Amino acid sequence: MFDHEKLDVYQLELKFLAWATEFLVELADTPSPVNKRELIDQLDRASLSALLNTAEGNGRRQGKQRAKFFDDARGLAFECAACLDASVAKKLSNVERIHAGKELLERIVMMLSKLVERFDPDLYRVREGESALGDAVPIEDEDGLPRRSLRRREDEDGGAGRS
Repeated sequence: MFDHEKLDVYQLELKFLAWATEFLVELADTPSPVNKRELIDQLDRASLSALLNTAEGNGRRQGKQRAKFFDDARGLAFECAACLDASVAKKLSNVERIHAGKELLERIVMMLSKLVERFDPDLYRVREGESALGDAVPIEDEDGLPRRSLRRREDEDGGAGRS
């Protein structure tokens, strides 16, 4: 048995992959005027990639490398959840049908978050006085309506104030 097979999160991801496969077969067989090919492909790829990233991450020796793969798998679990939400929004499924899959994904995300924190605690450390986004500045969209930008104020004046 490989080490990744001993991980509870890996076993849970296998369970989700099996659930997702059944769900994808149902989606493919459901007649609909809506284009569902991209959604099916995306959920299929993301569910498999999450599993593979977990396995590969567990095979890495350095903690930060392991954390990166676990964090990627975590992001893919969120992507799977968004695909399930999209299936409901496109009226290809309903909330009751996707509930079991979303519950599995919630558990997977929690487990992967703990693994990321374990192998790279600095990734989750918040430092006082640091702002990752800086101050948001008002800009106008194509309709002339104000919206907020994630650019730093310094970016507007060519980076003044930065070294």
